[in-house]
Amino acid sequence: MEKSGRDVLSGHARRRGSDPPGRLRAGLVRLGHVYAAHRYAVLFYTLLLTLGAAPLLAALHFRADLLQIFLAFSLLVAVLDVSGDRWRMVLIVLASVVVGLRVAPVSTVGAELANGALFVGSILALLATASAVRFAVRTQAINAEQIYAALSAYLLAGLFFGVLHWAIAIAWPGSLAEAGATGTPASIPLSTAIYYSFVTLATLGYGDVIPRTDVARGLAVLEAVGGQLYIAVTIARLVGSQLPMRP
Repeated sequence: MEKSGRDVLSGHARRRGSDPPGRLRAGLVRLGHVYAAHRYAVLFYTLLLTLGAAPLLAALHFRADLLQIFLAFSLLVAVLDVSGDRWRMVLIVLASVVVGLRVAPVSTVGAELANGALFVGSILALLATASAVRFAVRTQAINAEQIYAALSAYLLAGLFFGVLHWAIAIAWPGSLAEAGATGTPASIPLSTAIYYSFVTLATLGYGDVIPRTDVARGLAVLEAVGGQLYIAVTIARLVGSQLPMRP
């Protein structure tokens, strides 16, 4: 028996709408391929957004919790870019635990555990920074993703060194202080710690925020020296890759 034109059209319509999970799966696969091809570009703009949000949120008198949400999202995006499935999964689990401890009320998890999460989160971010640097310098041909990876590593280091400075200021009050401050050491806001971190990383040395303990000074020296070495080595690598090879 021959089918009518209406039956044929309705059959095509049913087939087109019969497998929405399959279309969703295919869409997610395509999205995953696009992200994999541009993952360090996504990370760079995420970090740039977080860096721009820090002074804006402070100027609008938002609580530091909102800035920590931006940093948590940046951390999760950063560990997604780590090469190696096993290492990536371990870092994602650790980053999720860190974010959970920071989101939970301090009265529930305790001040020591919450502060410890800041240190662990900073270490995870620095591991992600190392992975980005490795990606940027491991190939002979330099493309846009290598450039984004190199830029992301610098921003990631500056942001999460700032978190580390903030954690030290919380653990040891008075480690960081504004120049000319007297009396009981006041707590340093997270946005100020990030600002101090980039001033240190770029060796600007404004002097409006100063380290006052050996731990804070040692970390400042490590960040300043590391930042200068990174710029020197990265520029040499990127420029050298573009020079013609001698016979």
